[in-house]
Amino acid sequence: MQNATLVFDLDGTLVDSLPDLVAATNHALADLSLPALPAATLRKAVGFGARRMILDGLARTGVTLPDPEIDRLLARFLAYYEPNIARETRPFDGAVAALEGFRAAGARLAVCTNKRLALAERLLEALAIDGLFDAVAGGDSFPVCKPHPDHIRGVIRMAGGDTAAAVMVGDTGIDIAAARAAAIPVVACTFGYATEPIAALKPDAIISHYSELDAAVRALLAGAPVAAPQPSAS
Repeated sequence: MQNATLVFDLDGTLVDSLPDLVAATNHALADLSLPALPAATLRKAVGFGARRMILDGLARTGVTLPDPEIDRLLARFLAYYEPNIARETRPFDGAVAALEGFRAAGARLAVCTNKRLALAERLLEALAIDGLFDAVAGGDSFPVCKPHPDHIRGVIRMAGGDTAAAVMVGDTGIDIAAARAAAIPVVACTFGYATEPIAALKPDAIISHYSELDAAVRALLAGAPVAAPQPSAS
């Protein structure tokens, strides 16, 4: 792992942030006296940014607004979300231990998220995991963001890594498409926010828990095939 760079998506991959994102979206929509929407309704918009969550929420209620009104709701979203960013958001089970293990093995770690950089950094700091990463790139860090490959390539450069020895870890088609375009292997997690079966997106490996990530990453870096995770016994 000495020369490897592991790039992680944030929402739905490293952290379960859906409750706080939904709360901020509903706070914004409440300004229009619209009913609160459940997490299942807004789940598919996670990964595209706050503006998309507001647009999806409005679409679900049949409301169309001009851009200046969307901007106003976005400002309301952000004013609520920033001070409440880690009210319920937590790292997924096993994530922190896996990150610490990769760092101990000499890997570089990076975050590549479509969340605004300032919010991503604030969240990582609030969860006390910011010190585990060599670089963080938000949706506003470069002229492009995922699924554009230069978002991933850019954060790998920031981390001092090489795309030839990098692996992406994500949870949606956005992450998989970005990794494919950047020509790096991608691990997809089943516990994230994808709205379709993750296997249908054909990532290079699939994990259902962070305890499976080390083996998957090592196999991909070695160019070996990765076995699909076995369903847990019930």
